[in-house]
Amino acid sequence: MNPLLEIKNLSIDFISERATTQAVKNISFTVERGEIVAIVGESGSGKTVTALSILQLIPSPPVRYSSGQILFSENGRSVENLLEKKHKHLQSIRGNKISIIFQEPMTSLNPVFTCGHQVVESIKAHKKISASKARREALEWFLKVKLPEPRKIFNRYPHQLSGGQKQRVMIAMAICCHPSLLICDEPTTALDVTVQNAILQLIRDLQREQNMGVIFITHDLGVVGEVADKTIAMYKGEIVEKNSVREIFTHPQHPYTKALLACRPVNHLRGERLPVVSDFLSSAPTRIDHSVPGEKELTNVQLPARENHQQDVLLHVKNLSVRFSSKKNLFGKSIEFVRAVNNVSFQVYKGETLGLVGES
Repeated sequence: MNPLLEIKNLSIDFISERATTQAVKNISFTVERGEIVAIVGESGSGKTVTALSILQLIPSPPVRYSSGQILFSENGRSVENLLEKKHKHLQSIRGNKISIIFQEPMTSLNPVFTCGHQVVESIKAHKKISASKARREALEWFLKVKLPEPRKIFNRYPHQLSGGQKQRVMIAMAICCHPSLLICDEPTTALDVTVQNAILQLIRDLQREQNMGVIFITHDLGVVGEVADKTIAMYKGEIVEKNSVREIFTHPQHPYTKALLACRPVNHLRGERLPVVSDFLSSAPTRIDHSVPGEKELTNVQLPARENHQQDVLLHVKNLSVRFSSKKNLFGKSIEFVRAVNNVSFQVYKGETLGLVGES
C-alpha cells in the first residue's frame, strides 16, 4: 500500500518584488496510517510552512512551489498530488480527509459566531445530517476535549473563553469529521499541563481507533517523547535528521539535533545560564543529556534563599475577589455570578520573579 502522505523533494519559495526567499529546500518524508510524526525545530525553520502547504493554505502569490510533490493516498491504492488539485477539490479534503489544528485559535475562530455554531458548520459541510444531530455531535466533541459546561460554551463567543478553552474548541472542530490525516501545529501551546495530557491522550486514542496519521509540529521535546513514533528535525528549511523517537533522543547524529536536546531547561540547574542552539553549532558542546524525556528529573535542587524585607515590596495584592455576571433578570439586574478570583493575596518583591500557575 502507498503511504498515507508522501512529500517528495518539496521546495517552497516566497516571491516579493525585491527578492525570492527559499523557505523549504528539497524535503522528503512519509506519514503512514496510524503513525505520529513529529516535526521539531526553531521558529522559522519551515515547519508550519510545510504543514500549511499540504492543504494549500498559503496564498499564491507570494508562495511558489518550485519543485516536488505532495502525494495523498486515503485508501492506500489511488494516489493524488495535492499540488495539482483545484480549489473545489481541496475544499472537499480540508477538514474532512485532512484536518489541521492551528497554533493560535483566536485567529482561526470567527469572532462574530458562537463556538457551537462554528463546529456545527464544520460537521454539516462534510456530512449529510440534520442541524439537530450536528448539534448533538458538537456537544459530544466538547465533552471529549474536556470543555467545562459544554452547553454553555456552545452558545458563547470566542472572546468569552480563555485561551486554553478556545484551543479545545479548535481541536473539536478539527477532529469532528474523523480525518485520515491530522496536522497539529503546536496544538497544546495554550493549555495547562492537565488539559495538555488529556488532549494528547485524546489524539492518541483517535489515532488508534481511526488508524489516523498525525503530523505533530512542536518545539516541546517532552511532548515529542510522549506521543511521536518518528521525529523529523528541520533547520533553515531543510530536514537535517529523521529517525525514530528513541534513536533521536539517545543517538542524535546532526549537531543541530544535539543542540536542541542539550538546550532543554530540564538539563540545567536553576541559576545556570541556559545554552542556545548557536553555542553548539559554533563549538563543541560542554554538556549534553540524551535521555528520553521523563527518564531524568532534577531532584534535591537547593534553591537560593531570599530574605524578604517589607521595604522591598513592589506590589501587594490584598484579598482580591473578581466576579462576572452570568445571568440577569427581566429588569437587567444580575442574579447569578461566576467567581473568577476568590480572596487572593500575594506580594511581589524587588528582584523577584513570581510565577502564577493553574489550569485554564
